[in-house]
Parts: sequence; C-alpha cells; structure tokens
Amino acid sequence: MTEGRFLGLDIGTKRIGIAVSDPLFITAQPVDTIKRQPEQKSIEEIKQLCKQYNVSHIVAGLPVNMDGSIGFQAQDVQKYSALIEKELQIQVIFEDERLTSYDAERILIEQGIKPSRDKALVDKVAATIILQQYLDKRR
Repeated sequence: MTEGRFLGLDIGTKRIGIAVSDPLFITAQPVDTIKRQPEQKSIEEIKQLCKQYNVSHIVAGLPVNMDGSIGFQAQDVQKYSALIEKELQIQVIFEDERLTSYDAERILIEQGIKPSRDKALVDKVAATIILQQYLDKRR
C-alpha cells in the first residue's frame, strides 16, 4: 500500500487551521478551518478529512516559546494531539511553528487581505506554512 497524504494542523484554543499535502508530498494546500470546541466534534471532522484525503500522517504545529521551552500552549497542543492519535490511530508529528501566524499574516497583507478581518484564514494559511515547512525538511 502506498503512503497516504499528510494533514497539517494549526491547533489553537478556538480554531484549527487545516492543510493537506499533494500526493507527491511536494506542496501543502490550505483546506479548511474548524472550530475546536466541542473537542469530540472537531476530532470527528478531522477524521472525516483524513478519510477524504487518504491521510497517513498528521503534522501539528507545536507553539514552542522563543527560547525553545514548552509552555502552556504547546502542552495544550500535545494533549489534543494525543486525543487525535488515540481516536484516529494516525501518528501525529510535531513541527516547530514559531512565527508561522506572523508569517501567515504577512503573506495575507502582501495579497491585500486584512488578517484582522479573517482569523480563520490566518489559521488555514498557518497550517499550510507548518505543513510546507515539514515537507521541505522531509525531502
């Protein structure tokens, strides 16, 4: 069996940005943003996307502090990712996501889009950056 695609997640406290790799693992494309609460519903939505895109691995952004330490946000992402792994039986790989939201906002501004008006779009673009970063390292 061939390896399935990779799903990228930008896990926040309110929303989860989602991206998916192409079948050749070269590029990441934004897919959607879902509400995180209730958690069981969000995990079910991620499960459906995994089926839809034939996902074999999930890459979750880990919001490491600038000094490299693991803070509250990163612990929250690890805890939620453990639920995903348990529920979906799909490995979650962590990718350092320092400054990805900043990069996402900068990209949107360059495209003439005001990030303050669409936080969900920022999350989706951040998920794409996280996944692309992982795919680039993987090659």
